[in-house]
Amino acid sequence: MDLATLKAFKPSEYEESADGYRATGDMASAAKDSIDNQICAGVRNQLEGQAAKAALRELHELSKNFHYAQTECGLVSTALNGFAFDMAVAKQKLDAAIEDARANHCTVNPDGSVTYPAGKKPGDEKIADGGSVTGSAGGGPTSDALERQAANIHPNPNYGRAMGYANRIADALKEATDVDQKWAPKLRALKADDDLTVSKRDWADAQSDMGGVREAGKSYLDSLPEPPKDGSPKDNASWWNGLTPEEQAAWLSLRPDTVGALDGLPSTVRDEANRVVLDEKRGELQIELDSIPKPPANEWTWITAGMYPSKVHTDEWMEWHNKYGDRYEQLNKSLKGMHSIQERFDKTGEEGLPEAYLLGFSAEGNGRAIVANGNPDTADHQAVYVPGTTSNLGGIGGDIERMVNVWRVADASPGDKSVSTITWLGYDAPQNIVKDSPFSHYANDGAPAFNRFMDGLDASHTGDSEPHRTAIGHSYGTTLIGSAARQGDLNADDVILAGSPGVQVPKAEQLDVPTGHVWNQEADGDPVPDIGRYGHGGTDWDGPWTIPSDERFGANQMTTDTEGHSDYWKENTQSLKNQGLVVAGHGDEVKLKPPPDRWAHMR
Repeated sequence: MDLATLKAFKPSEYEESADGYRATGDMASAAKDSIDNQICAGVRNQLEGQAAKAALRELHELSKNFHYAQTECGLVSTALNGFAFDMAVAKQKLDAAIEDARANHCTVNPDGSVTYPAGKKPGDEKIADGGSVTGSAGGGPTSDALERQAANIHPNPNYGRAMGYANRIADALKEATDVDQKWAPKLRALKADDDLTVSKRDWADAQSDMGGVREAGKSYLDSLPEPPKDGSPKDNASWWNGLTPEEQAAWLSLRPDTVGALDGLPSTVRDEANRVVLDEKRGELQIELDSIPKPPANEWTWITAGMYPSKVHTDEWMEWHNKYGDRYEQLNKSLKGMHSIQERFDKTGEEGLPEAYLLGFSAEGNGRAIVANGNPDTADHQAVYVPGTTSNLGGIGGDIERMVNVWRVADASPGDKSVSTITWLGYDAPQNIVKDSPFSHYANDGAPAFNRFMDGLDASHTGDSEPHRTAIGHSYGTTLIGSAARQGDLNADDVILAGSPGVQVPKAEQLDVPTGHVWNQEADGDPVPDIGRYGHGGTDWDGPWTIPSDERFGANQMTTDTEGHSDYWKENTQSLKNQGLVVAGHGDEVKLKPPPDRWAHMR
């Protein structure tokens, strides 16, 4: 880059352009939200038939276009701000060198050379002529030493000063050239295919674009205020609210994974960040899955072992399984979970179902997903559900549906208070009932994250009054809630336990909610409470192991008309209705089991 170009460079022009792209991205976001939460919701709620289904398919594709445009515009905006930031640093160095040269009566020429005036050293009688010097960028120790020696020998003291200015100018021009060469390919890469289809490869490319802009914009991102290390939800909220819109946009576009995981930030912000992470990861994993050969069709064969035939895997299938099987299964599981989350997005409006918010997401390991029905930041009643053993991203669909059912019942309860129900898969649940679930460390390790999330709901809430909050646990999820209450402030008003094997404390009053606000359900035929009575999750208190279904624990034993371990949220049941009443703040209307007849054996 030449001197004239860098002198004329105006960072504000690029920053204004960045503002324009950010505004365009905001409009795309608003259009996407309008399509998803108003237009599509209205179609689902009011229309039926093939024409309605076809319209929803087209609207869904249009929504994807707007979401992709929003994401790419955010990257362009941040890239332009990053480019302007880096160029401004080089320009400041150039301007400072020129100003210093002028102050010492030197002239900076259009080619970057510096002309110095005549002068003499103290004690010299003869005035040495002036001249011009051309600097060099990035001088090392040897060249710097030679220049100092030349300056000391030269009869004109202005020579050394001019050489210093010329070198600073050369350094600034080289830095500007390097910035231009660094950013040019990143900006050129920020373009979409010339079609109206947002494919899995488009989202994978968006993820690559994000990495490229993040790499090039490291200096810019490093200049921004960072989230507090190990900060509380209130600390996180204070950090976010202290950022400028430009800084918030930069964090959203370059580090959506960081923003989406921060408890205490507004639900709308976390949702925006996590949806980008979801779409990009889904594109990446789908491309990887497509690259793996499909399993052989001839999976099984029969062999004769002694006198009896046995069914075994074929050699071809075993070879495929040993090479690809684990990864193939993991990819399918992760993609199934992402599809389930998308299905919930697409159900907004069905029978009045509110918009969904993705408050947490990761495909690493067994996966993470936190999905809310309705905005918890504005809700009067919040319910947070923790699933239990075998829960992972692949099976998140069933857990989401349970909280959809609770939302419908709670929302239909008397009164006009708003409700948000949340599925919280924010921990590593035990994956094997026999090998994993007897151990308490899964609950103990996950409990602090649950406490932070509950505190974050306070930090992000914008309602006029404090919300009423219920913690709901199923199976091992109840153990985690108990551990969270034991380790810290549960920050809940009610606790609902379903199919609990024990909660690590012997009495309901130790679950950190007001007296009389612990509710328990045990269905006929549910084996898990009996497992707890033999030691898992229960507490050895005054004799046998104590679990929430025991009278001496002190919980309200709700009427439960479902059977087995998994139907507590079955539609049109008293079990579900009881939960909805508690969530909606109508615990006084819950149907309770009659107390056991202690004298029956004497009659």
